[in-house]
Amino acid sequence: MSALNLHPKAAESLTLWHAMIRTGNLQALPELLDPQAIFRSPMAHTPYPGAAVVSMILNTVFDVFENFEYHRELATADGLNVVLEFSANVGGKALKGIDMIRFDEQGKIVEFEVMVRPLSGLQALGAEMGSRLGAYLAASKA
Repeated sequence: MSALNLHPKAAESLTLWHAMIRTGNLQALPELLDPQAIFRSPMAHTPYPGAAVVSMILNTVFDVFENFEYHRELATADGLNVVLEFSANVGGKALKGIDMIRFDEQGKIVEFEVMVRPLSGLQALGAEMGSRLGAYLAASKA
């Protein structure tokens, strides 16, 4: 990936994020999340609040994705937002997507939003995530 002009703390966190993805170990994820972090799902209208919920979602989706790979990175001028383009497979369906991550000035993730295409890939992802986390996510919004 090319060098981005990120806020130093955001750059540290993004480096750790990539290391976790590369090694397949998201154990350090709670350290990266602001306690009030939110997750915006491509399947849900309203966001999922709280670091514990965000961590659960990201750990689960990491298990669901097969052949996950990042391709491009973009950053905003303030150095606190990145867009990471990825590809993966879920249940035999190929998908492409982006992770839009917003950091605070301490390098904590405050918002993690995912967009996915095509519809067949999104549906496969939604079905698998729903079967694994449906009850948990419904309770987290209550």
